[in-house]
Amino acid sequence: MAQSLWLEYRDVLGRADLWKDCALTTKERAELLDDFAAVCLWVQIWFLWRPNLPDEGDNHLAELAIAGNAAALVTFNVKDFLPAKFAAAGMKVLTPAQFKQHYLL
Repeated sequence: MAQSLWLEYRDVLGRADLWKDCALTTKERAELLDDFAAVCLWVQIWFLWRPNLPDEGDNHLAELAIAGNAAALVTFNVKDFLPAKFAAAGMKVLTPAQFKQHYLL
């Protein structure tokens, strides 16, 4: 986790239209995010490697995964993360379903 991603999560949490059908209250969602932050590994991004992904807004996620020495980058947006680029760093790019099957079953 890094500040850029944390701020993105906080922004999404504040979008009431996304949560209109959610069973959790606003307070419960904020508590859940705080609990999530407490178990995250916070890392510093030094921007030593710039993957130049098709969506510039995704580059910080790739940098964060590499800085955190992640085994996998989990995303629904696999096509924009060019798995071949990450293989050189020893990292897989997986959908949530692939991650679940590979690491949790």
